[in-house]
Amino acid sequence: MFAGMIGDTAREFGVDWPHFIAQVVSFCIVAILLYRFAYKPVLTVLEERRQLIEEGLKNAEQIKKDLANAQSKAQEIMTQAAAQATRMIEEARGAAAKVQEQETQKAIAAAQDIVEKARQATRAEHAQMLADLRREVGRLVVATTGKVVGKVLTPEEQQRLAEEANRQLAA
Repeated sequence: MFAGMIGDTAREFGVDWPHFIAQVVSFCIVAILLYRFAYKPVLTVLEERRQLIEEGLKNAEQIKKDLANAQSKAQEIMTQAAAQATRMIEEARGAAAKVQEQETQKAIAAAQDIVEKARQATRAEHAQMLADLRREVGRLVVATTGKVVGKVLTPEEQQRLAEEANRQLAA
């Protein structure tokens, strides 16, 4: 009954069984050929691409990790460099302070030398002036005594008077 109904419907639609079977066989041959020579290579290419994409994603993750490591290392190096630079600056400041202190000490020593030399020069000049003053006073005493006494003094008397005037001036 069911087979009869299929047969009637097929005749009504104009199905020609020999042509239909030939078309089914041709379709199967084309489907097998397409599967073997087209679909299968396409699937292979797609699988290769999927693997490449998967590897690319893995590589991208690895690159992200490497980049993060590189950034952390760069940050660490920058921190170390900053610390080293700060240390070097502090050392330079210390050295500059030390040099400044040394130069200050040298300047103080030089100033003290200048003051001491000035004092020595002043003492020497004072001593010279006193010697000149004593000679002049002695000469004046001798000259005045000679005029007061009214006679010419001998060199021994002049010497004695000059020494006595010097003794009185020193006291």
